[in-house]
Parts: sequence; C-alpha cells; structure tokens
Amino acid sequence: MPENAACSHAPILGSRLLHWASEDDCAACAAAMAQRPEVAQAYIELHGHLGAGKTTFVRHLLRALGVQGRIKSPTYTVMEPYELRQGTAAHFDFYRFTDAREWADAGFREVFAGPGLKLAEWPEHAAAVLPLADLRMHLEAGTADVRSVRLDALTPRGLALL
Repeated sequence: MPENAACSHAPILGSRLLHWASEDDCAACAAAMAQRPEVAQAYIELHGHLGAGKTTFVRHLLRALGVQGRIKSPTYTVMEPYELRQGTAAHFDFYRFTDAREWADAGFREVFAGPGLKLAEWPEHAAAVLPLADLRMHLEAGTADVRSVRLDALTPRGLALL
C-alpha cells in the first residue's frame, strides 16, 4: 500500500450510521464484521476521543476472529501483533506517535505492505505516513455504554465491510 498523506480527503464510497445501546451491540457489530472475508486484509482506522470505545471494538473483533488469551491495548508499545484463525492482525495505537522516523525504524511500512488485518487507533497522529484506510470508524460516547458510530468506506474492500 502506498503512503499518501492526502488520503485523508479520499472520497467516501459509502457510509453507515449505527447506534450501540450497550457493549453487546458493539460485540455484535464486531462479530458481523468478522464474518466478512474482506476483513482479513482490511485496514481499519478507529477515530474517537478517549473512552469512545475504540479498543473495546478491537477486542471484540479480534475475539470474533479467533484470538485467544489477553488482548491488550498497544498504547505504550504502538503495535501488538495477533495470530488469527486465518492470517494475522496488527493493532496499532498512534496516540503517542510523534516522529515519522519511528515508522521506518519500527518496520511499520513492512507491516502495512504485508498481508493481514490492520487496526489503527489515533491514526491522525501518523497521518503523514499511513496508507489509505479501507474503512474509517468514528465512535462517539454518549451516556453509559451508548455509542454513536459512523462507518465510512474509502475503498471497495471497505464498502464490503459496511
């Protein structure tokens, strides 16, 4: 996948608005997405304030894809790799990402160029080096476990995930 900072203005091919009344709704959305074959090679960006539910969604999606054991937030490690039933996944948290040189030094270019699911929290912190996402998720916290979620497909693969 080529790096392209201009991708943030890519045309949206389709959108879907969701209302999660509880974490069970989040889990159901993740389980439904896990059933789509396109998810195995997708790059999904997760946007939202602290506590919006980004990591919770990632955990539910990875569980639905067969990850066993602890699924931890990569807040301090930037990336956590996972073996899936079929393939691999890489979960990124760019919240503390400050230097584009880290991108090359950590081998992230190779991870994004290779096969597997990529999930990125706080992608705006690494926008200059990230490729075009297949799907952007915008999560907004309401009261208690209520979430408003907008899914924007930026590629045909992302459209298949809506």
